[in-house]
Amino acid sequence: MDQTKRPVHTSVKDEQLIEKRRSEMIRGSVQLFKQKGFHRTTTREIAKAAGFSIGTLYEYIRTKEDVLYLVCDSIYDEVKKRLQQIDFEEGTLENLRLGISSYFYVMDEMQDEVLVMYQEAKSLSKDALPYVLKKEAEMTGMFEALIQRCVDHGELDMKKAHVHLLAHNIFVQGQMWGFRRWMLQKTYTLEEYIDLQTDLLFAGIQGYEKKSALT
Repeated sequence: MDQTKRPVHTSVKDEQLIEKRRSEMIRGSVQLFKQKGFHRTTTREIAKAAGFSIGTLYEYIRTKEDVLYLVCDSIYDEVKKRLQQIDFEEGTLENLRLGISSYFYVMDEMQDEVLVMYQEAKSLSKDALPYVLKKEAEMTGMFEALIQRCVDHGELDMKKAHVHLLAHNIFVQGQMWGFRRWMLQKTYTLEEYIDLQTDLLFAGIQGYEKKSALT
């Protein structure tokens, strides 16, 4: 899995300062993109929302598209950080359940970033969009690896094609909380949503395994 970051221009050498300034930039720009859209938001507005001058802004990015890259990377890095706390080698259903829960919590915490990434992906150039899609594929790939370890350890009996599709189902259901939370939270808490979605996923897996055993 290629997890290489796309380089984003910066004239600053202090890595901690770069991370701090870009985090401020992401927070400010995400709210602006939600309110005004990518094209109507200016870099000057992004700088103001982030709390520094336009000159300082250009020390950390080159274009507005760089900000969308950073939004995408911030989501991916947080998912990766949470999933790295799980022992992939153990290959248990409990670990899979923990991975799903961790991912859904990230989608709740970063729902604004997720919404902006999807709403504004159409604004990316032809050379920029593949990078965002690649990062999404890498996030899905982490779940595919987690599911595959369960298969390798005999916890699940699934074909490769089903493993791949299950990973995508998990990925989309996590995002659904962000996209549909305005309605879902009228009926479910986040914890209830996670439990119910995970139960449905596991029920589907058990049904598939029973069907496979009969054929």
